[in-house]
Amino acid sequence: MFDPASLKYDANGLIPCIAQQHDSGEVLMLAWMNRDAVARTLSSGRVTYWSRSRRAFWVKGETSGHVQELVELRLDCDRDCLLAIVRQTGPACHTRRRSCFHTALRDGAEVTIMEPVA
Repeated sequence: MFDPASLKYDANGLIPCIAQQHDSGEVLMLAWMNRDAVARTLSSGRVTYWSRSRRAFWVKGETSGHVQELVELRLDCDRDCLLAIVRQTGPACHTRRRSCFHTALRDGAEVTIMEPVA
């Protein structure tokens, strides 16, 4: 059985987690998990992060309704980063964009490549 303690957490007890849409492969966001957030995600099927600013658990979509349902959780080869394959409902970004990666650097300039959803 998988033990979240087997992962390599940073000095603050956190591990980065990238969220990726299950059917399109689109990278949606990056957030942080601690050992308990990993365990909660696996037991509930709802992706749960650790908010560094609020120092509290953050179940994605709990207030916005923009839920991330876990399809699969993957570990990288060094066990120090996670990839959450998710079924995203609504936008993933707090700016109401589908992805947090909505700005590109092109020819030395920042270009918005994704507008907020209505």
